[in-house]
Amino acid sequence: MATVYFDEATRRFSKDDAAPAVDGITLDIADGEFLVLVGPSGCGKSTTLRMLAGLEPVDGGRILVDGHDQKGVRPRDRDIAMVFQSYALYPNMSAAQNMAFALDNAKVSKAETKQRVAEAAKILELEPLLDRKPGQMSGGQRQRVAMGRAIVRNPKVFCMDEPLSNLDAKLRVSTRSQIAGLQRRLGITTVYVTHDQVEAMTMGHRVAVLRDGKLQQVDTPERLYDHPVNTFVAAFIGSPAITLVESEVREGVARVHGVPVPLDRAVAGRAGEKVVVGLRPESWHVVQTPVGGSRDGADPSALGLTVELVESLGSESFVYGRPVGADEGADRVTVRLDKRTHLTVGDTVHVEPNRGEVHLFDAASGERIEA
Repeated sequence: MATVYFDEATRRFSKDDAAPAVDGITLDIADGEFLVLVGPSGCGKSTTLRMLAGLEPVDGGRILVDGHDQKGVRPRDRDIAMVFQSYALYPNMSAAQNMAFALDNAKVSKAETKQRVAEAAKILELEPLLDRKPGQMSGGQRQRVAMGRAIVRNPKVFCMDEPLSNLDAKLRVSTRSQIAGLQRRLGITTVYVTHDQVEAMTMGHRVAVLRDGKLQQVDTPERLYDHPVNTFVAAFIGSPAITLVESEVREGVARVHGVPVPLDRAVAGRAGEKVVVGLRPESWHVVQTPVGGSRDGADPSALGLTVELVESLGSESFVYGRPVGADEGADRVTVRLDKRTHLTVGDTVHVEPNRGEVHLFDAASGERIEA
């Protein structure tokens, strides 16, 4: 096990690049921690991982493993095991041979190699598959062999680059729980890259959100969801996504499609300033809908929505709607409903924001406004 420290680490693919692929990332990863790097395609997360593994050079700053600068250290000498998206298994070798390959190259004795492979196969439930070649295995089985190849090395750090992206949806769910459980059992420092924020939120001790090569926020999944530092993190974390609406502060309130949202006293003092109001799907509650779907007689604090889409998940459902009477260019609002509330496309539902669950951001900078 080891600590990992990115100290203003920077990577440029070309001197002519307007912006670095990885732009001065500073990140401290604790011994035995499972840290997830997440962000949209092209944000620099895989490049950051490859810099740690020694597969990409560090053009500025440094990377320390257990306090030792990795500059000039070859990938094979870093004691870091990489698990690739493509599995990277040798097709002409059996599962056991693939798992033993790195140990054979390191001149580990045959007895110890056999013992390590057997131990990893037991952990990953691969014992019946050790004699099979990759072409005779499913995607999930090949992924476990790739994991086993990393485990037998007993490395200081695991680097995993989107290892589940080639699996079907059901297998992804079961395999990510296996990986998280395996990491807890082995206690090896792990840096895991994914573009799937659900994976990030369910697997990592902490999650680091990247955008355009820059670190936006690193925190526990709960803090990322409840206290995003800016509109980008708020919009990226959470599924379905948060509703973000720009509004002007007037008379101590902001308005979401005409509905007043009371503000904290410190924020209410920004009279005339523009803010972005954020409300997650569960931050609304349904109020009584007037007969015929008309807003007449409804609570003036309620927002009437025309339902455009209903996603029913069994235990709950998500409703996507636009304000009643608004044109198609108006922002849609997403509301989570329990399974006892049944709506169909074209219905009208009236909702109110829950007090204390409103996120506020500066409209110009996108940064969070703390109450």
